[in-house]
Amino acid sequence: MKLKNLFFHIHYCNCRQLDKKVKYSARINKTIQHHELFFVTNGKGHIKLPNKTYELKEGNLLYLCPNIPHTITIDSVEPICFFSVHFSYAIVGFDNTKWDIKQEADTLPLDSVQSLKDHYIINNLFKKLVGIWMEKPPNYEFISKTLFQELLFEIFQNLKNNNDNYSASLKVDKVINYMLNNINNKITLKELSLLVSLSPTYLSKIFKETTGYSVIEFFNKIKVDKAKELIVDGDKKIKEVSKLLGFSDEFYFSRIFKKVEGISPLDFYHKNVHEY
Repeated sequence: MKLKNLFFHIHYCNCRQLDKKVKYSARINKTIQHHELFFVTNGKGHIKLPNKTYELKEGNLLYLCPNIPHTITIDSVEPICFFSVHFSYAIVGFDNTKWDIKQEADTLPLDSVQSLKDHYIINNLFKKLVGIWMEKPPNYEFISKTLFQELLFEIFQNLKNNNDNYSASLKVDKVINYMLNNINNKITLKELSLLVSLSPTYLSKIFKETTGYSVIEFFNKIKVDKAKELIVDGDKKIKEVSKLLGFSDEFYFSRIFKKVEGISPLDFYHKNVHEY
């Protein structure tokens, strides 16, 4: 699943904060028809899923999927406080001039329950998102979706920075930075594996897991992105652009460009620079 292709719809947001005047139920039984992110900001409790029961405390993030029955039990002495957002999504692709929309097929790459460290930013984004939803200023749906995508980004960054494979993620970042600095050259997988002291096989594996692309797919993609800039903003011919980006064969460059962009570089030029 490529997160960049996800289009979100927010159904509603909710929260429960410390308020001695309000009496909340001690047990929540639900089976929802959409997705929910549930972030514990204070208190204690438990959640029972079909296969396991988890203890809940501050910093826990729950990802609840459609049609999964669950029961949340609230501690009577230290009741849970939380923020939650209920959402659905579609997978949206764009190829040349055509949109491709598919209903969600997979779940997001999140565990049902996980503990977040250093979660101040995430807590603040949840607070802003729920606050906008409750206050409903003009264009609140658009603002909420923007905040939700920022929230998801911060959640994935938090998990990345605190998991056991953080060193591997840093090496992927180093490879990408090397690609950007050598976009005009040819790069081999062996060269990149030596750069980060990993075997080519393991580098290929963690790169695909982190970015959703193979090493060569990603390098070709950033080359094509750069080619589009040169074609639109410059006055260079296709042959010159291919040479600037390290392609010795103009026709091979055109094949790569069409594979990534869905259109040949010449057709891209006519559509964006020179009108017929």
